[in-house]
Amino acid sequence: MSDYFFSGSLIVCGFAAGWIVYFLTLFLIKRRGEVSSGLLKFNLEKLKSPLRFLIPALCIEGVIPLLRVTEKVNGGINQFMQILLIALFGWAAVRAIYIVRDAFLSRYNIDVRDNVHARSMHTQMQMIANIIVVVIFVLTVSFILMSFSEVRHIGVSILASAGIVGIVVGFAAQKTLGNLIAGIQMAIAQPIRLGDVVVIENEWGWIEEIKLTFVVVRIWDLRRLVVPISYFFEKPFQNWTRTSADLLGTVFIYTDYTVPVEEVRKELTRILENNSKWDKKVNGLQVTNLTEKTVELRALMSAADSPTAWNLRCEVREKLLEFLQKRFPECLPRTRVEMNKREAG
Repeated sequence: MSDYFFSGSLIVCGFAAGWIVYFLTLFLIKRRGEVSSGLLKFNLEKLKSPLRFLIPALCIEGVIPLLRVTEKVNGGINQFMQILLIALFGWAAVRAIYIVRDAFLSRYNIDVRDNVHARSMHTQMQMIANIIVVVIFVLTVSFILMSFSEVRHIGVSILASAGIVGIVVGFAAQKTLGNLIAGIQMAIAQPIRLGDVVVIENEWGWIEEIKLTFVVVRIWDLRRLVVPISYFFEKPFQNWTRTSADLLGTVFIYTDYTVPVEEVRKELTRILENNSKWDKKVNGLQVTNLTEKTVELRALMSAADSPTAWNLRCEVREKLLEFLQKRFPECLPRTRVEMNKREAG
């Protein structure tokens, strides 16, 4: 009993020493705040949770060789601590990846108007971080399983004799694997980025999240459209902000043949010059089509980003309609009927 009491006391002392070391580490983290390395600043706050358990576990691991217990009990404690340390190191590694990711992304502000490059870097770093986290998770689980000799032998025998099962599993998981590969392609090719404005499945919205296997699109009415990441490599879609954030907007007006086009063109210029949403780059009005009943006028304007362009188009459409109603009501679309005198009599 004295041996077990001594061993238990050692474990308690190791645990207490671990907590003392943890609080000292926590004090240094809070005092330092951020660690700078060149242009990057690393915020170590995210390491607090895994270190709370990892440091005491390491201290307990250090006193295990001094325990006065049987070989069987010592082996069980060793295996438990090995599994615990593998899991805790995996957790700490994931948090470290997020710290590096956030430090890198802090250099790129996506809240500015011309944020194409910043959104590109955010997309790329988040995809790379997600891939590395998956790799760390797989390695952690693999190392934990390898700590059990029985599971290791079973795994070797399965790999040696179950080729057909492997093929079946491969076919069953081909969509999942395809999405994982598409996630790697997304990080490299970047057909979409966070914050891009897209039209997908006849819905207009923004790319809100890019995960490893799926993408969340925030629709204009605040619905969320979730699509597999492979969709963007297999089907066509519209990306309105692929090369730049600024966008051209169009407004179509249908009028009678008697409309004074030059007057409407001048009114469009006046409307845009008095509207803060216009970026003063593009302003034009053209006759784009003639039908048997109406004249199609296309007003072209530019804005800094897609939400601004949408609001600008709505305001221009409203003001042009008001202008025609007040100044040229006879130029609104109308249907003409001509009757000769014989038919009238």
